[in-house]
Amino acid sequence: MSNLFDVLLGDRREPDRTAIETPDGGRTTYADLHAASGRMANLLRSAGIKLGDRVTVQVEKSVENLVLYLAVLRTGAIYLPLNTAYSLAELGYFIDDAEPALIVCDPARRDAIAGIAAGALVLTLGADGSGSLTAAAADQPEDFATVPRAGDDIAAILYTSGTTGRSKGAMLTHDNLISNARVLTDYWQFTAADTLLHALPIYHTHGLFVACHVMFLAGGSMVFLPKFDVDAVLDVLPRCTSMMGIPTFYTRLLQHDRLNRAATAHVRLFTSGSAPLLADVHRQWQERTGHAILERYGMTEAGMITSNPYDGDRRAGTVGFPLPGIALRVVDAATGAELPNGEIGVLEVRGPNVFKGYWRMPDKTREEFRPDGFFITGDLGLVDERGYVHIVGRGKDLIISGGFNVYPKEVELAIDAIPGVRESAVIGLAHPDFGEGVTAVVVQEPGARLSEAAIRQALEPRLARFKQPKRVLFVDELPRNAMGKVQKALLRERHADLYAR
Repeated sequence: MSNLFDVLLGDRREPDRTAIETPDGGRTTYADLHAASGRMANLLRSAGIKLGDRVTVQVEKSVENLVLYLAVLRTGAIYLPLNTAYSLAELGYFIDDAEPALIVCDPARRDAIAGIAAGALVLTLGADGSGSLTAAAADQPEDFATVPRAGDDIAAILYTSGTTGRSKGAMLTHDNLISNARVLTDYWQFTAADTLLHALPIYHTHGLFVACHVMFLAGGSMVFLPKFDVDAVLDVLPRCTSMMGIPTFYTRLLQHDRLNRAATAHVRLFTSGSAPLLADVHRQWQERTGHAILERYGMTEAGMITSNPYDGDRRAGTVGFPLPGIALRVVDAATGAELPNGEIGVLEVRGPNVFKGYWRMPDKTREEFRPDGFFITGDLGLVDERGYVHIVGRGKDLIISGGFNVYPKEVELAIDAIPGVRESAVIGLAHPDFGEGVTAVVVQEPGARLSEAAIRQALEPRLARFKQPKRVLFVDELPRNAMGKVQKALLRERHADLYAR
């Protein structure tokens, strides 16, 4: 029996050490976290929150938000964070599906959410830490006996993005989260001497489970920024030893003249994930700062799966090796047969990090697991001759044009290599002759004057004819979700009738 909270914070080691500092000068020690999460846990218990109850949270990032998460763990309830961008209609689906006992929301949305709460208690928490939740917790006692949990008990439910159908709730157990935190802390060599620059949201695996869990387990400190802001990041970076980011962080920082070797001299590790990092960004970052970004690969259902090495060659365009204790294989999508190195197929993974299944979707859970326990990720990739894993794209992004398989990543790499191209996204759109037409959506570098004809001409000697885009569209920027992933489903929707015109 081991509650995740006890693993992360239970021994109160060095209670006076700073756990979190905020840009306004706020300082929260490890002892403060224990006391505040104890008060919050007592409030949850007094409000009738029981073992296994769901606590749905849609609030802005704050220290109090993180304290609420810890309190939910301590009570043995299940934490269910939601993207702050979700509309009321979207929230209605999650509430109906999860049937939470408690909903915590921004004060401005309280009345609207109460109207769809389906009997749940609704409390509020603002970005500044105020609200009915913290007000009610203020007078509660600090001491709380953390509820023991079995390793297979659910600690959190995170909903997948739902870009291709009904959003699914991934059930993550205490052992899932404990195992991943321990592996990452060791693999990336985090210690109590580290200070992490935290500019990620905490309704997502990356910001909550990777960043916070690793730092708590290591006993280090976090500089907790409410959101990513280039100037704010550059202000605090000189006193940090690490930053966990997404590709957008790095591209925006590269556009600022304050970014140089002096600004990053104190940092030992930059990591990137949640979306593919362009090889050119990797190269530019190393030239400007002297640091090679460590790219890794993970997903909601399995936490972190692979990582480039801490000591060793961090290869641009790859996501490194399977983490210790995690098995990965590449299989043929149709037959399930394992493929040799160098061949593209569907990635499957197995390990203590892999989730328990989808909330109230037993049939879907069975579909996504092989009989030998491997989870079918839906991602396309390959393992090269040196053992590095390459992500080619999502299975749903595979384009079948004229009967031939086209992997978008291969075409995107060729387009991105053309001078004047900042980045691209390649999608398949319904085509009257080919079934799907390979279509490129391109963002140009400032000042570039590329044409559709110029792009297509540059690709002629680089790609087989069936891989070459039938059309090239130019946009100012690619649509992305909160974690920086290009929303190809949205691109397909916007341009669905391109070849019907």
